Amino acid sequence: MQHSWMKVASRFSPYLRQQRGVIVRALLALLLATAMRLLEPWPLAFIVDNLLAKDHTSTGTLAGLTASLTVEELLLLCAGSVIVIAAVKAALSYFSTIGLAIAGSRIISAVRVELFRHLQSLSLRFHQQAKTGDLAMRLINDIGMLREAIITALVPMLANVLILVGMFSMMLYIDWDLALISLLPLPLLWWSTRLSSKKIHKVSREQRKREGALAASSAEFLGAMGVVQALSLESVASRSFASDDGKSLQQNVRSRRLLAGLERRVDLIIAFATAIVLFDGATDVLAGTMSPGDLLIFVSYLKNSFRPVREYAKYAGRLSKALAAAERVTNLLDLQPEIVDRPGAKPLTAVRGEICFERVSFAYARPGQERLNLLNQIDFSLSAGESLAIVGPSGTGKSTLLSLLLRLYEPLSGRILLDGQDISDCTIKSIRQSISYVPQDNLLFGLTVRENIALAATQEVTDEQVFAAARLARAHEFILGLPEGYDTVLSERGTSLSGGQRQRISIARAAIRQSPVLLLDEPGTGLDSEGEYYLMEALTQLMVERTTVIVTHNLSFAARAQRILVLENGRVVEQGTHNTLLANKGRYAELWAIQQPDYQQLCES
Repeated sequence: MQHSWMKVASRFSPYLRQQRGVIVRALLALLLATAMRLLEPWPLAFIVDNLLAKDHTSTGTLAGLTASLTVEELLLLCAGSVIVIAAVKAALSYFSTIGLAIAGSRIISAVRVELFRHLQSLSLRFHQQAKTGDLAMRLINDIGMLREAIITALVPMLANVLILVGMFSMMLYIDWDLALISLLPLPLLWWSTRLSSKKIHKVSREQRKREGALAASSAEFLGAMGVVQALSLESVASRSFASDDGKSLQQNVRSRRLLAGLERRVDLIIAFATAIVLFDGATDVLAGTMSPGDLLIFVSYLKNSFRPVREYAKYAGRLSKALAAAERVTNLLDLQPEIVDRPGAKPLTAVRGEICFERVSFAYARPGQERLNLLNQIDFSLSAGESLAIVGPSGTGKSTLLSLLLRLYEPLSGRILLDGQDISDCTIKSIRQSISYVPQDNLLFGLTVRENIALAATQEVTDEQVFAAARLARAHEFILGLPEGYDTVLSERGTSLSGGQRQRISIARAAIRQSPVLLLDEPGTGLDSEGEYYLMEALTQLMVERTTVIVTHNLSFAARAQRILVLENGRVVEQGTHNTLLANKGRYAELWAIQQPDYQQLCES
């Protein structure tokens, strides 16, 4: 567990250094507040030793310091001292708590932003294998638990450690042999807390995993609620969720049981130590070798000096959960992106749009399984402004070709050239900014329509440019019909719009980028005839003067491309113009006949 804390502290040290000014000031205030706490029992001890004695003779550590004052003046001085010490301690504690809380919040916020940025840099392969709900929990809940632990557990623990050092020093000053006796239970306390802490941390780590699985399960079912309700899967979803929740509950109960046992053991050990000190100290007072006030101060310090141990027992569960959360966060931060800029990578400039695939092969590496070859020795090229449609059965790697061109994956072998430059030698940002992409799943955000269109632009755009892009996408008219027009805020993933409307806004987003290369992945899927008509008209306009690669099952749309490439079993089996491929009566002609029965009848006649 100590190694885990050291690993987490090392990983977060750059963020700590950024807040070192705030932390140093807060720690200074905490140190002064600890000094005030050390003074708290002294006024009462003075009264016991100097004012409550029958002969009012001065004894104890403070004897002789105020011999010239009357009893009334001494009482007022002691009473005033209690108020002053409490006020100064409260002010210093306030500043230290607020300072450390501010530093902690800033550190955790910086970590959260860095984690979100890092998640975006991880490869598409990682995100396809990871569970979105679990990632969201690490980003929000785990980091929130770190913030809570820093403010409500770590800061008090730090204060108590300073109190322990200060009060034990004063105990040594008052009566060193009694102070050493009070340390006798510490080895037992250390052994008990260390043993329990290991168990609590193990349980907390398992509990965080269970809660991550619970978050992933709930996100999966909630994200597909339409399917769940349509197929009457509510009971199945409830049973699955209840099963995951039950496993999380078991870990939580086990953690609570370990914590309760630790707290009770610590209380008993502290009571044993206090009893020894009271017995030995009272014996010294009766023998006249110690004043009652000094014993009062000593017992007060003893009680407070054990506070760090008692507080650790109290906060052990919270700290263990925070450590488990921190480990989950650092594990993500330590993951390295698969797709990165090579040393010396240069940005693409003045891109014309010439594309060339040279003997490109690609395979998916699935965990625990053999490599699954998807593309084998793919060769084709496109001149600037030329259009190419890629057709073929599902699962043959058509969309993967687009992902390779976007550098979402790296090819297993071969090269992909853009304007004669190997894209592996170019910066990822410059490649993707040179490409407009209309995906099959048109993701819209909970922003205004204007913002959804403009966010793909590589530079600032005007409203007129947004309107022009919408007109090109045949979306301007229906956008004006929305409640707030272009200022209408869309629902999550754009579900308040129809499928055709979402696709046309996605086309407008691609148009406003004004890039020389356009990639279209299954446009028009699931649309009715009217929606498909408007979409195809918009795409035809968008393709003008752009190098365009279209992945589609719609051969009527593929026929609009200047060339067609037929992909099957990961290989190019045919390529050429629409008319040429029909005349060859090969695989493309077979697919065309399936979609166009009239053509088949014409051929047979």
